[in-house]
Amino acid sequence: MIEVQTLKKGFGSIQAVADVSFTAKRGRVTGLLGPNGAGKSTTLRMIYGLLRPDQGEVNIDGVNIHNAPLEAKSLLGVLPDGHGLYARLTAREHILYFGELHGLDRDTRETRAQALIDRLDMQSIADRRVEGFSQGERMKVCLGRALVHAPSNIVLDEPTNGLDVASTRKVREMINLLRDEGLTVLFSSHLMHEVARLCDDIIIINEGRVIAEGTPDEIRAQGQSDQLEDAFLNLLEAPL
Repeated sequence: MIEVQTLKKGFGSIQAVADVSFTAKRGRVTGLLGPNGAGKSTTLRMIYGLLRPDQGEVNIDGVNIHNAPLEAKSLLGVLPDGHGLYARLTAREHILYFGELHGLDRDTRETRAQALIDRLDMQSIADRRVEGFSQGERMKVCLGRALVHAPSNIVLDEPTNGLDVASTRKVREMINLLRDEGLTVLFSSHLMHEVARLCDDIIIINEGRVIAEGTPDEIRAQGQSDQLEDAFLNLLEAPL
């Protein structure tokens, strides 16, 4: 479970996150939804410890990400927006390297890496350097390294951004599978149809604040529309 309490983060005169609190529950997919510039990525970076909040706290399965970062991060798998792959490493080497960073022994690293290669259908690219990989192939590598330490929570920052139709479907299938396996899945998106298809719970952020949260049906009710997209737009237009 990921618990976020009264997060605030500013950069100079810009208040990127003004007041964000929510809980992403185990065995459910929680979507962080909002227009560009709403504060989604800044919120996620505080959740996985890349940024320290000016105020508030984040707990991963009860462990504070800033007070006990190594313990908290062992419970968390992250697919950040920048990806950050090493061009000269192979797909397998990326997964093994991240397993080593998480303290896994050699046999465990190799076993889990092969299992993820099979699970993500990466056999044909496993031992190729990632330089020249397609966006979909790069995404598979990123998912593999995020899952190698078998975390109970996973955070995905716009995981289907730039993917073709086939790769997008694979990512959606993986998200559903992770939920069915009992993980906490938190992902950000600005694509309404994606959120509608995947999410058990939705958190809507605008101007750095949570303006609505609930199941898709509850969001429709709050936004006074049977269509999720129209409800979302109605909520964005309501006074904060």
